[in-house]
Amino acid sequence: MSIKNTLISAAVLGLISAPAFAEDVKIGVPSWTGAQAIAHVLGEIVSSRIGGTVEYVPGNNATIFQAMDQGKGDIDVHPDVWLPNQESFTKKYVDEAGTVTLSSNPYEGNQGFCVSKDFGEKMNITDIADLGRPDVAAAMDSDSNGKGEMWIGAPGWASANVNEVKVRDYGLLDFIEPIRAEEAVKTARIKDSIAKGEGYAFYCYKPHAVWFMFDVEMLTEPTFDPAKYVMVQPSDDPDWYNKSMVATKDALKQVQIAWSNSLVDRSPAIAEFFDNFALTADDVSSLAFEISANGKDPADVAKSWVEANSDRVDKMLGL
Repeated sequence: MSIKNTLISAAVLGLISAPAFAEDVKIGVPSWTGAQAIAHVLGEIVSSRIGGTVEYVPGNNATIFQAMDQGKGDIDVHPDVWLPNQESFTKKYVDEAGTVTLSSNPYEGNQGFCVSKDFGEKMNITDIADLGRPDVAAAMDSDSNGKGEMWIGAPGWASANVNEVKVRDYGLLDFIEPIRAEEAVKTARIKDSIAKGEGYAFYCYKPHAVWFMFDVEMLTEPTFDPAKYVMVQPSDDPDWYNKSMVATKDALKQVQIAWSNSLVDRSPAIAEFFDNFALTADDVSSLAFEISANGKDPADVAKSWVEANSDRVDKMLGL
C-alpha cells in the first residue's frame, strides 16, 4: 500500500473511531453562593472525569430557564432550582413545554428570616411578629427613615417576591422596609451590624454558609398552611403583588438541578451524569462556607470536593 493510501486509511479510521459527540456544556450560574458552588462541582466533574468542555454563564432564573428552553446551547443547566419558589418556571418549561428536565435527586431546603443571636437575645426577638414592635424596628433603622431595614433577597430571586408579600401580609410594612440587594451586600451588613451591636434582620435559608460564618437564629413563623400561601410570580401575572397572599412559613423546599432536553442529543454522557447527580444540604453548606467565609475560588473548592468524594462521584457516573 502506498504512503498516500496508508494516510488516507488512517484518517478514515480516525473518523470512524472518533467520539460521535463532543461533550461540552454551558452551566448557568445564579448569584447566590450555593448555586455557584454546585455549578462548579458540576463543571469539575464534567471536565476532570468526563473530559468535557465547560463554560460558566452568569444569569438569573428567568434567563437560565429561557435559554434551556430554547435548547441552542447558550445555557444548558440550572444548578440550584428551589421548589416551589421557582415553580412558575418548572411548570412552564418542564411540565408544559417539555423542553427541560428536572432532577429526581433533590436536597432539602428551609427558608425563613434571621437575626443575630446577640440581637435576638438583647431585644427578645424569637418570632417574625417581633419585627413589628416599634422598639425593634427603631433598633434596625440605620438610615433614620422611621423603618427598620430587612434584606428580603437579591433582584431576580423568586423568593424575594415571596418575602415582599410576606412583609405586607405579616403586617410589617409600617415598621419594616424590605430591601433587595445582592447577597454580598447582605453578608457585609450582617458582619457590620454584629461588630457594631446594631439590629438587622434578613432572609435566610439552609443550606447556606451563613450558618458557619455568624451566630444567627431563624425566627419562628406561622406553621405552613397552603390556604394562606397563594403566591403568584411576576412571570405569571404583572399584577402578582396584589393577587398574592402569603401569611405563613414556607414549606420545606426540594432543591435540584435542571437541564435542557437538547443536551441529551448534543452531549449524552453529560446528560446521563446530570440524571444521577446528587448532593446533600450539608454538602452545599460546606461548599458555600469555603467560598463565602474563607474566600476560596469556587473552582478550587469544587476540585477539592470532587477529589475527596471520588467514590460518590463514581456512583454518579455509573462506575
